[in-house]
Amino acid sequence: MAEKPVLDRPQVKKAVQALQAFLKNKASGEALFLDEAQHVSLLFTLWKIPKEAQTIRIPLPHGQRSDTEEICLFTRDEPNMTSDQTQRFYKKLLQERGVKSISEIIPYKVLKTEYKPYEAKRRLLGNFDLFISDDRIRRLLPTHLGKHFYKSKKEPLCVNLQSKHLARDIERVIQGTSLKVTNKGCCCMARVAHSGMTADEVTENIEAAVQTVVTKLRMVRILSCVLHLVVRF
Repeated sequence: MAEKPVLDRPQVKKAVQALQAFLKNKASGEALFLDEAQHVSLLFTLWKIPKEAQTIRIPLPHGQRSDTEEICLFTRDEPNMTSDQTQRFYKKLLQERGVKSISEIIPYKVLKTEYKPYEAKRRLLGNFDLFISDDRIRRLLPTHLGKHFYKSKKEPLCVNLQSKHLARDIERVIQGTSLKVTNKGCCCMARVAHSGMTADEVTENIEAAVQTVVTKLRMVRILSCVLHLVVRF
């Protein structure tokens, strides 16, 4: 049975407020959290190195991505359709389902051909903040994306494009987060907020992340861990 995490909520909120004060001072008198591109991450330092690596998907009560982030969707190639027709097909599908967060749609054939050169892959990686993919092609993507996608921790997150609740499922994937736990060290980090959120929202996301990690982490017993808030500028 998973251990129930012991978090001092008032202390967590104090840490968040201290971080807010630091960012406010750094902004030199400008509006608090003016730059929403600042990511707030939670660093877990486990007392014991896990025996096996795993990726933990973490749902969050408050979206941790700002509205300005660019998101790319990789889709399968629809039978008897050209790449342009496939792109229009999924664009219409997303519109009908109320999905407004996708910036660009790239069919699998386009990924294989137009983004085959190394420099094209590098540009693709730099043009978007997040990649998601049709779960029907997820096993085909590593070969065509290259190692730099995975080293940059931007590997696509999978979604079922045939879901009856597509808008909800895509939103959960986009606004949730994940924690990559390795068996080569005791530190791992997950992005849990952005600098445009309130102290209560950040605190609630931290609580949700810790609860999920403690529940899903495949360790016989989690003795203790140290948590740090990290901001990327």
